[in-house]
This record gives sequence, structure tokens and C-alpha cells, in this order.
Amino acid sequence: MKSHFFAYISRMRFIQRWALMRNTAPENVQEHSHQVAVLAHALAVIRNEKFGGRVDPGAVAVAALYHDASEILTGDMPTPIKYDNPAIRTAYKDVEAVAERKLLNMLPEELQSAYVPVLTEVAPETERLVKAADKLSAYIKCVEELKAGNLEFREAAAQTRRALEGYGLPEVAYFLETFMDSFSLTLDELK
Repeated sequence: MKSHFFAYISRMRFIQRWALMRNTAPENVQEHSHQVAVLAHALAVIRNEKFGGRVDPGAVAVAALYHDASEILTGDMPTPIKYDNPAIRTAYKDVEAVAERKLLNMLPEELQSAYVPVLTEVAPETERLVKAADKLSAYIKCVEELKAGNLEFREAAAQTRRALEGYGLPEVAYFLETFMDSFSLTLDELK
């Protein structure tokens, strides 16, 4: 059986994010997924090393790599629309689930069980860290756009920061306190 799974996965680079906003630096889903994986891994490590957690950072990173895989088939729906009302949110979740199952079924049957935990049945603690990393990635994008003088992201930055603080996750608070200010610096200031 020939499989198109990885050919589809490689198309994440063609799906642009932040479609409703003017961007100084465009971002695609593949770039975003990589950043979310790096951040999710960091949050898992912070949880384990600083707060006595017992999560598998590798599993969290892999789940993050695939967290938006369904968008290959659905496209990226802007957050203000996706979460505007419960009916839209529920319908979109259903569409995402169908897309995830379709991607899973593209794999040879003998490989499908290895991808179920990252495409369709993510463990709750893993999902919580991936969602936090996803929001953190959005906040970093906002900060970088503001640093470039793009005030279009001012309100998004404030809302996203409030959402991050509202998670009540100590590893997120630690990341914000320890690492976040660096994203506002220029390359020369990072030295």
C-alpha cells in the first residue's frame, strides 16, 4: 500500500497563520508546530525539574509537533472566529476530529497505533502542556510583532498574556519569568 501521510504532513508549510492580521513576518503551520514542540518540551522539562512532575518530555514534544496536523485538511481558522460561540467551536472540533482520523487512516495499518496517541487520543496532561505551549507560541508571535512596530498585535498580546497567566501552571509562570523578556530584545541586546 502506498501512503500519502508524510506528503500531507510536509504541506503544513503552505498553511499560513494569523490570516486576519497584518504580519511583519509571516508564519506557517510547520514553523509554528516546531516552535510549539520546542516550548512544550521545555514546559515538560520545567515541570519535572522544578515542580516534581513526571511527564515524558519526548511524548509531549511529539504531540506538539502534530497538534495542528488536521489543519492540512481544514486550513487554519482564526481564533476569534473559532472561539466566538460554542456552536462554531463544537462544529470545528468535529471537523478537526474527522481530519485527524482521515490522516491516521492514510498510514499503513501496522503504523496507525503508534500515531493514535499523537493524532487522536492525546493524554490529558500532555494535551494541557501542548495547549499552554501553543498559547505561549502565540504570545511570542505577538511580542515579536510588537517589537517590529506592528501595533495590530497589541490587543492580541494582552489577551494572550492574560490567558497564559490564567492557566495556573507553575511551569508557564516560570517560563514567562525566566525566558520571556528575551523575546523583546534585539540580537545585539541578547549578547
